Amino acid sequence: MKEFPPVAVTLPWAKPDGEPKTFRLLFVDEKSRAYRRSVINMGAWKLALAAAGVIPPRERGARYLQAAPEDGMHALRHAYASVLLDAGESIKALSEYLGHSDPGFTLRTYTHLLPSSETRTRKAIDDALTETEAEGDPTAAQGTSAPPAKPMCPQCALAA
Repeated sequence: MKEFPPVAVTLPWAKPDGEPKTFRLLFVDEKSRAYRRSVINMGAWKLALAAAGVIPPRERGARYLQAAPEDGMHALRHAYASVLLDAGESIKALSEYLGHSDPGFTLRTYTHLLPSSETRTRKAIDDALTETEAEGDPTAAQGTSAPPAKPMCPQCALAA
């Protein structure tokens, strides 16, 4: 960053005609403008994939490097989403991070990446409806006749 400091670039925010906002970008083109994703995908990204042996090098006379869609820049975005979902990030938050206008779209797109929830679901219900060891210990109740309540939404508590 000392050799190539960030460059202030003003762009429309959230949508093509959105309010202009200025950000300091590390990766800009030779005219200090934000790179378009297609430029990075067709240039640096695919060149890096070819250098790593993931895709074949460009054939002599070919205009573009050959790569399947799953090898494109979108693969990086997909990897980002899968790491966040595996770490327990919510679909709503991921939707915001990815710039989707509808969390439903994010869920439909990435639902196959959600970790299996059967065991986690059973444990959550068991934990909510059973006493922990401390709650069952009369000395832990600090003089009250009822064990301390577990945190639960009031509407859910009515159903339980």
